[in-house]
Amino acid sequence: MLIRITNTAEPATDLGFLLHKNPANLHSADLAFGKAYVFYSNAAAQRCTACLLLEIDPVELVRGAQRPEDYVNDRPYVASSYLTVAMGRIFGTALAGHCQKRPELVATKLPLEITVEVIRSRGGAEILHRLFEPLGYRVGAAQLPLDDNFPEWGESRYFRLNLEARATVHDALSHLYVLLPVLDDEKHYYIGDAEVDKLLRHGEGWLRNHPERQLIVSRYLRRRSSLMDQAFDKLLDEEGAAVEAAESNLEKAARAEKDLERPMTLHTQRLNLVAAKLKDLGTKTVLDLGCGEGKLLRRLLADRAFEQIAGMDVSHRSLEIASSRLRLERMPERQRKRIRLMQGSLLYRDKRLSGFDAAALVEVIEHLDRPRLAALERVLFEFARPRHVLVTTPNREYNVLFPTLPPGKLRHGDHRFEWTRAEFASWADAAGARFGYQVSFEPVGPVDAQHGAPSQMAVFSLPTEGGE
Repeated sequence: MLIRITNTAEPATDLGFLLHKNPANLHSADLAFGKAYVFYSNAAAQRCTACLLLEIDPVELVRGAQRPEDYVNDRPYVASSYLTVAMGRIFGTALAGHCQKRPELVATKLPLEITVEVIRSRGGAEILHRLFEPLGYRVGAAQLPLDDNFPEWGESRYFRLNLEARATVHDALSHLYVLLPVLDDEKHYYIGDAEVDKLLRHGEGWLRNHPERQLIVSRYLRRRSSLMDQAFDKLLDEEGAAVEAAESNLEKAARAEKDLERPMTLHTQRLNLVAAKLKDLGTKTVLDLGCGEGKLLRRLLADRAFEQIAGMDVSHRSLEIASSRLRLERMPERQRKRIRLMQGSLLYRDKRLSGFDAAALVEVIEHLDRPRLAALERVLFEFARPRHVLVTTPNREYNVLFPTLPPGKLRHGDHRFEWTRAEFASWADAAGARFGYQVSFEPVGPVDAQHGAPSQMAVFSLPTEGGE
């Protein structure tokens, strides 16, 4: 099995320092199941390519095998956990993020090209894109024929994987180390507690926020529920710590946004409009995603038309505040049964989100990085799939009418973007079409003839039975 890593940033031979392998030499390492080699097929200033070749000894591979089919398989040729073991042995220093001679190179993002010659991708080309594109790679997946000489035999289940990105060598190796066994969905060695630590160590900085986190953890740990629970507990602890560390800044930004909008009580208008719209739609069960301190929840609780209400937020602290302000502990039992609070992320599939008539996201999407919107769309429209979804977000065109807001600045320090009316409509129409929802739009707040309303709302609705 063969993997190639190419750097095209001059001097490209800096790749040798990062991999701790001199381009002028042939490097090798003996393994229990074969031998690994590192050599350079090209080592020029403009382009440098390091190749990791793993030769598996088929006798050692099947020694002690219990089943006849173990003697004939694709293990010597297909990238798998054998290759990651070889990577750990021969690129161990680079995987750890160390570079003794040129330490400044470790954090340098380089234009990298990576080719895995043969990989078995359970899930086909689609899963290759789902796993690597959120990490910033341009993905090329060429399905290999069963036999070049007999094209009529059709395609095999194997792919040649090409990745291009500007990334650090350390990050690229870490991504491969975790994801190659995930794609193969097999491991040749015992899976124990140490694998959880290994997964989290090499997934540090990217796994927690990956939209396919559930799939990665499940396959990497061979679906062993006890180990998966350990991994998710630790990932959620990291997520909570990151949220707590950022909350003081978020609170300041939220106060600044409220101060900016206070003259027109826009925040109140938003919440009242969403609550009224949910009632007009005839919804009985409502999910408030990104519920924060529970202001919309309080409005919904006050109306007996809403029979079941749930609020979800990634911030444990916000949920504690919501619980306190809603007085859940002192609430009569009959009322208490109508509401529940849940901690969770909008980017990961969650069974608790299913079965609701409607979901509301009030000023939520603009706090997400744009590449993560695709994950949110699938979680919301494909998996949770309520009959109605209400989404509000600021209208960037209106910002010029805020006298205290500097030109070009966003309303909230944590906003990743703010959309114009046309941009919001383009996103909403595309998402609705992709997942089978009809979409309508409403302004939120006073409407200016030129700039529109300060906020905007999209109402997604599944067609009624018998409709188009």
